[in-house]
Amino acid sequence: MTPTEPLGHLLRQLGHISDDQLHIAMQEQGKHHQLLGSLLVQLGFVSESILRDVLAEKLGQESVDLTCIVISPAALRLIPRELAVRHHLLPLAVNLDSKHLSLAVSDPNDVVALDQLRAYLHNEFRLSTRIASPSDLQRAIAQHYGATHSIDGLLHEIEPETSATQTSVAVSHDSAQPLVKLIDAMLNEAVQQGASDIHFEPESSFLRIRYRLDGVLRQMHNVHRSFWPTMLVRLKVMSGMNIAETRAPQDGHFSLNLSGRAIDFRAATHPTLHGENLVLRILDRQKGIVPLDQLDLNVAALTTLQQIIAKPEGIVLVTGPTGSGKTTTLYSILSHINRASLNIMTLEDPVEYPIAQIRQTSLNETAKLDFANGIRSIMRQDPDIILVGEIRDHATAEMAFRAAMTGHQVYATLHSNSAIGALPRLLDLGILPDILTGNLIGILAQRLVRVLCPHCKQPYSPNAEENRLLGLPAEQQAIVFRPTGCEHCQQQGYSGRRALMELLKLDGELDELIAQRASPRTIKRLAQEHGFRPLAQDARQQVLAGITSLEEVMRVVDLTERGV
Repeated sequence: MTPTEPLGHLLRQLGHISDDQLHIAMQEQGKHHQLLGSLLVQLGFVSESILRDVLAEKLGQESVDLTCIVISPAALRLIPRELAVRHHLLPLAVNLDSKHLSLAVSDPNDVVALDQLRAYLHNEFRLSTRIASPSDLQRAIAQHYGATHSIDGLLHEIEPETSATQTSVAVSHDSAQPLVKLIDAMLNEAVQQGASDIHFEPESSFLRIRYRLDGVLRQMHNVHRSFWPTMLVRLKVMSGMNIAETRAPQDGHFSLNLSGRAIDFRAATHPTLHGENLVLRILDRQKGIVPLDQLDLNVAALTTLQQIIAKPEGIVLVTGPTGSGKTTTLYSILSHINRASLNIMTLEDPVEYPIAQIRQTSLNETAKLDFANGIRSIMRQDPDIILVGEIRDHATAEMAFRAAMTGHQVYATLHSNSAIGALPRLLDLGILPDILTGNLIGILAQRLVRVLCPHCKQPYSPNAEENRLLGLPAEQQAIVFRPTGCEHCQQQGYSGRRALMELLKLDGELDELIAQRASPRTIKRLAQEHGFRPLAQDARQQVLAGITSLEEVMRVVDLTERGV
């Protein structure tokens, strides 16, 4: 590896890209005159982390993963935010005794930026650089220096003067620009905080704005009611909706580049008593694909899942309520098995996260493309693996099982309360027991629970009733944890989420019970003899391990005798 060797040829020699991919990227470079590395990332041929590490090795420098290091506050105080944003750099650490400052940069050959930084520091510091990916750097700058616009400041700027004579709901042209900035700032804030949804909810005299953080809605801002019409028009235009239609629900979508990465937003309006309600679903592509070994499955369950997906045909179901992470799990499985020798095709409503090499299709009501018709069409595309976004009726279920019976592997989601509860649900949809046996090979049920903040979780001894819920003797002295709240978790007591899962692998004995229309309790008893671990058991272990609280798991899992 030499510094003069072209980056594209180097990536090809290391096996990160093929000759065809390099040729395509060079053709695009001739059209758009962008850096080859940036184009390779945009085309999905290499990841930013691979490009960062190869570029650093090529230049003989160190690379840095900004998500895994602690930034020195003293270093941050040396360089103002304006300089960091303008030259796309971030101070990492400083030694005031030796006058040495370490920086993260995306382009170490930007001599002008380093010279201007030295001039700002009056040549008092020796600079050393480490290479970071552009999106990580932009996100870290926003995180450590704060958002571009202060939402509180913008709210103060647009807030109208309150007076008894103020009755107009119209917004002047002068205040429209701050409202545009306010919306952009809220979208950026929600993405930085890891929100999954933004709710704009008009009331009689104000607009309530809530973010769904870690699965729970949290009120963030209130805005005067008179500004909602202008904000709504702005969001509708961004989403491609009809701004003149106010009485019927509408759907739309848009994409923005925030914190250095592409973020997709799905918008939906709904008429209410006080005006149109609007909800934005945030789809972060970087968070959408989780490696299979990071799905929070224990070793035995992960081994079982790998055995299931290794089978050449059959149906694998993922069940759970809306927002329980079913799509994330399915994408993790597809990414794990995705390779050039397989033709993987999906039907989704809509496609949430694009995956290279997988043929993904969104449902289209106008073209009469529903799940059942889509499966019928995909069957003529020579697929090896089919993903069905949701089995919701008899026609879809019938076509999915027909695909499995003709030698295909099928993945789908289904709404049911548990893995075993999926069996009567399929019978209710009209699938005969003889069709289920042999074709249904695995069912994964899951829920998402919030994780206790490690900085403030408080230990305590559960009482007799709590011991009973945890499956412990009433007199046993156990230690579990409850949330309290601190500055690290914004006084919520929780930080992040993880999945609770139960995995049912179908075998010959279970198939016989299904064929006999045995009760769910009978099927569950035999499944447990074969190693099946119910969702409630996984929930109890997470509580006893100090990962989450009893109160939190009871919010999503029934730990009573009936639920167990």
